[in-house]
Amino acid sequence: MGVITIRPWQRTLFALLLIYGAASLIHFVHNAEFIAEYPNLPSSWSRADVYLAWITLTIVGIAGWLLVSRGYPIIGLVLLATYAALGLDSLGHYVLAPLSAHTFAMNATIFLEVTAAGLVLVEVLRQLARRMSRPLTRSLGHRQCK
Repeated sequence: MGVITIRPWQRTLFALLLIYGAASLIHFVHNAEFIAEYPNLPSSWSRADVYLAWITLTIVGIAGWLLVSRGYPIIGLVLLATYAALGLDSLGHYVLAPLSAHTFAMNATIFLEVTAAGLVLVEVLRQLARRMSRPLTRSLGHRQCK
C-alpha cells in the first residue's frame, strides 16, 4: 500500500476528521465506562456494545477518507457525510433524558462530539458543492489522468 498524499484541498477536511475522531473516541469511552450512569439508556446495552458501535462508526469514516484520498471524492465525501451525521446522533441522549439529567462530563463529551461532527459535515457539504458545480465528467469521482 502506497503513501497517501494529502492534497491542499483535503487538509482542512483531514484536520477536522482527526478532531472529530478524537472527540468521538472521548465520548464513546466515557459512555462505555459510565454506561450505567447515563440516564435512560437501554439496560441491554453493554460496555462492549458501545465500543463496538464506535469501531463500526469509525470504519465508515476511515472508508470515506480512503476513498477521498485515493481519487474517488464523491463517494468518499458521501460516506464522510454519513460518518458526520452519525456523530450528530449523539444528540439522541437528550431524547432519552433532558440535558439537566446528564452530568457535566456527559454533556461536555456529547457537545464535543456533536460540534466536531457538525464541522466535518459542513466541510464535507462544502467540498461536495464545490465538486458538483464542476462539469459532470469531473464530478463523478473518477480518477483523472495527469
